[in-house]
Amino acid sequence: MFDTKIVVMLRDDLKPWQELNVTAFLMTGIAAQSPTLIGEPYRDRAGHVYNPMSIRPVVVLSASAETMASAHRKCLERDIIASAYIEEMFATGHDTANRAVFAEYAPDDAKMVGLAFRAPKKTADKISKGAKMHA
Repeated sequence: MFDTKIVVMLRDDLKPWQELNVTAFLMTGIAAQSPTLIGEPYRDRAGHVYNPMSIRPVVVLSASAETMASAHRKCLERDIIASAYIEEMFATGHDTANRAVFAEYAPDDAKMVGLAFRAPKKTADKISKGAKMHA
């Protein structure tokens, strides 16, 4: 049905609050990159309006640190623009600080805890190889 896949990968040693926090942050990047992925507002029977959401399903996966690093490299090699969250961002308190700490690391030394991307299905499967469905 869909020619692309949205994938959120989370490192498998995160605490539940970290998983939720990282997922939320990563998905804002996907929505910002592709506004056409956002549908129409929702309305309930009483006429209340709710925010529009993604028109596509999102696959949430869990992966080891090694698999996360591999997926990060594969995104870069394939020019797939991803949303990325590194471990050090948990210690910051706002966007400017997040950007500053993120800029201190290169792909080979970043402790990636979350990665989200949209890619053609086969490419997405190759990038996320080794990750498992989040439980």
